[in-house]
Amino acid sequence: MGQTAELDIVIPVYNEGNEIVRCLMALKEHVKTPFRVLICYDMEEDTTLPALQLPDLEGMNIELVKNPGRGPHRAVLSGFDHSSAPCVLMYPADDDYNAGVVDELVWRFRGGAEIVAASRFMPGGGGLEGCPLAKALIVRVADFLLVHFARLPTHDATNGFRLFSRRTLETVHIESTKGFTYSIELLAKVHRLGWKIDQVPVKWFERPDKKSRFKLLSWVPAYLPWFFYAFATTWLRRPARTVPVKSS
Repeated sequence: MGQTAELDIVIPVYNEGNEIVRCLMALKEHVKTPFRVLICYDMEEDTTLPALQLPDLEGMNIELVKNPGRGPHRAVLSGFDHSSAPCVLMYPADDDYNAGVVDELVWRFRGGAEIVAASRFMPGGGGLEGCPLAKALIVRVADFLLVHFARLPTHDATNGFRLFSRRTLETVHIESTKGFTYSIELLAKVHRLGWKIDQVPVKWFERPDKKSRFKLLSWVPAYLPWFFYAFATTWLRRPARTVPVKSS
């Protein structure tokens, strides 16, 4: 790819094997925005890494980012730290069906959005196909409350699949430490700052042949502070000055 990347796509991986090729080939085929892929991995033995040498991926702008810690949270943040494009997208490693909406996410960013949420629950979204009942219930209830009562301007606050502006990543201090909680944290803080948030409908399928990295019991408590943070913005009128920002 000779053009300078307008978009960095951060993909946290964990033993994806050759399945990562389906994801990357979909991006190669459908995304017209000049982009770079940042593959964020925990260990040198990860089965994803050999698959990246396959001839099908030749010509793609792919860089490896070693996670200095372990787990998806630290992996994604390592990708953010390594990124340099005007906008950065966290994209799931097992998603080979939403590549066609990536240019739309970027288009919304160009229109002034600091965060563009990939929404499973807005009109046109695919919902939670094949999702276990307990997980689906928690996610549905949380998102319903956040959009209708906390008034977050997206129907899908809990999805980690999300585009962030360079301004967001360079301004807002991330305090969370578990799972994909950074995503709802940034959403809640950008909402409190009064910056523009947009959304685009996407599909979502639970992969029966792959164990989910979403740890329901251990991660839900980590999400709760940001759930209440969003409510405090709307109902207690917490001002923008209460949002921790990075020192320049």
